Amino acid sequence: MIRRLVLFLLFVWLGGFAWFAVMLPQPRDGGRTDGAVVLTGGRGRIDRGLLTLRKQWAPRLLVSGVDRDVKPAEFEKSYSVSSATMKCCITLGFEAYDTQSNARETARWIAREKLKSIRLITTDWHMRRAAYELDRMITPGVKVVIDAVPSDPSLKVLFTEYNKLLARRASWLWDG
Repeated sequence: MIRRLVLFLLFVWLGGFAWFAVMLPQPRDGGRTDGAVVLTGGRGRIDRGLLTLRKQWAPRLLVSGVDRDVKPAEFEKSYSVSSATMKCCITLGFEAYDTQSNARETARWIAREKLKSIRLITTDWHMRRAAYELDRMITPGVKVVIDAVPSDPSLKVLFTEYNKLLARRASWLWDG
């Protein structure tokens, strides 16, 4: 009986992993939201966020998880952003250091700016956990549009991220 249960759970885990690895979230062109959020840490994420501003898919952008040593002028220069765009439309968030703190920082920004919809930008393999964390922290009713940056993740990255997602989803057992 225990052996069958273990085999069943292994089969479910493997099937979930296969789905997770094959069905990665995709980019989302077009559409308009009140704001966009980029979670730093992966190639192409900030560029995608800036594209969102240029294409007017969102009028403002939070870059969450910026290193405390980065100055706005350095960001402007590194990403060819005008001072006017920085002042009107881009907020650099320095509080986040992991996915949970990205969600916390983002939730505070959404509340402060009174946003009703946002575009969440992160790498495809990271999107499901990032969206899950954000959903746990934002006010109900805020619409989140998923906009994944395509990547070519290794099996190790996918394996690690899948298990992190499962662990976070199971954490409700301990959170109460």
